[in-house]
Amino acid sequence: MGTNSIESIKQGLSKREALALTRLASQNRTIITIKDIQNVIDIPYDEAKKVANNLVHKQWLDRLTSGTYLIVPLAAGERGEYTEHEFVIASHLAEPTYISYWTALNHHGLTEQVPTTVFAATTDQAPTREIHGVTYIFVTVTETKFFGFEPVAIDAHTVNIATVEKTLIDCADHPEYCGGILELAKGLANATDLDEETLVEQLLDLGNGAAIKRIVYLTDILDIELAGRDKLAKTFTTGYSKLDPTQGEEGTHSSEYRLVLNVTENTIRKAVSDAVLNSAL
Repeated sequence: MGTNSIESIKQGLSKREALALTRLASQNRTIITIKDIQNVIDIPYDEAKKVANNLVHKQWLDRLTSGTYLIVPLAAGERGEYTEHEFVIASHLAEPTYISYWTALNHHGLTEQVPTTVFAATTDQAPTREIHGVTYIFVTVTETKFFGFEPVAIDAHTVNIATVEKTLIDCADHPEYCGGILELAKGLANATDLDEETLVEQLLDLGNGAAIKRIVYLTDILDIELAGRDKLAKTFTTGYSKLDPTQGEEGTHSSEYRLVLNVTENTIRKAVSDAVLNSAL
């Protein structure tokens, strides 16, 4: 760290506060805990908590959760600007968690849309948060649905992100968190390296009949030959589910798929076709 950065840290801070920040910054830390402050300046936990609170008040730290903080950029001209990858921040806002839904669709290149919200799954109860202009939405799922992710290196951190297959399954489970059924359709059409066996088995493991119906219907109308399609069709529940839960009740009732087709086949095909054309430009 340069002398100018150290001097800018010292302005308006106590000796302990400045020492904590400079030592943490020298370790290239961006997200820290009260325990980290305690360790780097060797003070009791309660004192480290006071240091953290003071640094939040002086806008050198942003509180992510109780006891966990994001270090604000150290150069004076960068104060308040975004400093850490949003996936890394999300991983510190709920535990356990993994990135999924619309965010994972974009991460895997399955949609041309760039959502301004980060969507993640968790078995915990985590409130929606806005940090540095980014909104974080956590979808609470049961333990039985919390699977299908892998660790991915993001900068110096490791973040859990849904696999391609589980991303599509999660979007079929909750289309409202992926931009609706059209985004799921585009994701399926773009998933050229899809492990169909894994998709089918994990769909069955998920235990959501509506998600199964949506995947089967979309692959059928998009002419995607899904291995295990008949296996999935045998599990169709008798009740009618909305194809797109973000839309109204009006639509054709399909006895074959046990779905309310509240988005037309032509609309879905056009959205997929337009997405393919846009990606080719």
